[in-house]
Amino acid sequence: MAKKRRPQSQAAKPQAGDAPIPVVGAREPCPCGSGRRYKACHGRAASHAAAELVQRPFEGLPGEADWVALRELVPAATVELKLKGGLPEGVPSVRLATVLPMAWPALRRDDGSVLLGLQNDTPTGDLSRDLADTLQRALDAEPGTPIETTRVNADGPRLQDLLDLEGPFEPAVHTGFEFWVDNAENVTGEVAASLERANAAAIPTVRLAGVDAAYWCETPEKNHLRWVMTHPEEQLLDALARLHAARETSLGEGTRLVGSFRAHGLTVPVWDLPGSVRAEDVEKPAAAFAERLAGALADTAPLTPEERRARGGLTSRQVTLN
Repeated sequence: MAKKRRPQSQAAKPQAGDAPIPVVGAREPCPCGSGRRYKACHGRAASHAAAELVQRPFEGLPGEADWVALRELVPAATVELKLKGGLPEGVPSVRLATVLPMAWPALRRDDGSVLLGLQNDTPTGDLSRDLADTLQRALDAEPGTPIETTRVNADGPRLQDLLDLEGPFEPAVHTGFEFWVDNAENVTGEVAASLERANAAAIPTVRLAGVDAAYWCETPEKNHLRWVMTHPEEQLLDALARLHAARETSLGEGTRLVGSFRAHGLTVPVWDLPGSVRAEDVEKPAAAFAERLAGALADTAPLTPEERRARGGLTSRQVTLN
């Protein structure tokens, strides 16, 4: 004989209405009252939202290309951030930083200022939402408090909702991580040792002044120029192929366009440079290349066979960073 089904208790009845469902542990009962575990009920939607990748998380922010560069390419840099409606009381400044000590997502310093780390692992596929959540928690934290990684509300604000979209985005590239602490020249002990280790691992990097989001860097074998561009990828690859086939991608003697990165929805052409070529040496060649690129981007004619071969070569040497 089939067992009689027990009537569902009042506590197990699903919640009515459109009230938000709190986030709980994956194996805990779902707060909606369905009687199922959270991971098999409303946790499915939350998990899907967390896994869904936003291809261009910084789109719409001032300096999108520089956001990508600081996230993926630049070891040590900071940027002053402006918030919509101004800074809260007791917060003298908010700065974005490539890396923070102990890989903290953010830090509310003793003076109340906030450092927001950019090069951290994040819990969802929307980097902008993750950073916005960390920023909000840092603004509310007590001075002298590091901010930990936590679960992010899938419906929370994004950076585009919190930051002043009219303000400039002006990265300051540093030779080391002295910005971590006040009076870095006077630190001692483990703090000094930690700074020394971090500084030793930082690749010397300089942001070019004459073009947007182009970064020279020095490595033991050769130097490089990594230039983050916001043009649509297919259009940019066509333009680079036209210039490459015409032998017009050089930035001077011994330089060579070797391929590109793909990062956060943007394309990053990369040049090899001789070890003797410094950042100041490529300022004028980069500005001249930008003019040639603008002309190639405006060309809508079909690619010639030689240009198609050049495009295929560039595409085959493209590396995705995220």
